[in-house]
Amino acid sequence: MVCTLVLEPNLGDIAKLYPSSISPKPSMIAVFIVAIYIGQVGYCILLVFSRKPETKRALIKGCGFPLMLANWVMAFWAIAWILQAFLLSTICLGILLALLLYANVVLLIYHAPTSKRPFDVAFIHAPLRGFLLFPLGVMFPYSLFVTLGLTWSPGEPQHYDRGQWSGFAVMITVNLVGLLVIILRRDIVWCAAATWICASLWSEKPKPYPVSFVVIMFTFLHPAALIASTLWAWLRGRKRGTGPIALPPDGEDHVQGRPAGERPAREVDTEALWG
Repeated sequence: MVCTLVLEPNLGDIAKLYPSSISPKPSMIAVFIVAIYIGQVGYCILLVFSRKPETKRALIKGCGFPLMLANWVMAFWAIAWILQAFLLSTICLGILLALLLYANVVLLIYHAPTSKRPFDVAFIHAPLRGFLLFPLGVMFPYSLFVTLGLTWSPGEPQHYDRGQWSGFAVMITVNLVGLLVIILRRDIVWCAAATWICASLWSEKPKPYPVSFVVIMFTFLHPAALIASTLWAWLRGRKRGTGPIALPPDGEDHVQGRPAGERPAREVDTEALWG
């Protein structure tokens, strides 16, 4: 937060010095970082006031230690970026990505989100998911591009096609993975974060056509996939709920071909009857 909003030059100013085919709009990334920070404030409040043992386990055993390490790594990355030590920046972002991926997988497997605990979803799962998209969706690839020299001088926009096909490959791969997650899990947080990142990419000009095409396409595909997947799940649930009604099993009489309630004829001893 300090390196984004207080220092001069800040993170966005450094990014403007190294435009690339996948460089995002600094102001939109700043908003994204502020949203992550607010989510983590909610995480801390939940950690202090929560009384449910399931929530405590998710906070401490599920993601507590990797999230703490991730915040330290994020701080070191910001310092490296300000100092323009881009190799160190890329290494920090790779470590950050691994930590957040691990934390999200542990949460998903052992502390799955449920509607019975909405605060867990809002202040544990959502911030961790959004935090994961920060290095995965934009910053790790961008820092790698800067490290590899796939940039151009701010005064030479005519070279904006440098690294365009590498940027195209990275963006289509990352967004296809995100699209699959959105379709299979109907993940609202992933959809919102991925859409915002795509918008931050195409809103920063100039951009080579292949990269612009991909990020504009996925800006609309992500929410469309979420809506379609949600409708499909709703229709399937409705179809199952309106299936054929199960009738009670037939009695023994029905099995033998006689109507229920009809008794078989029996032999009468006439001698015993008349004496």
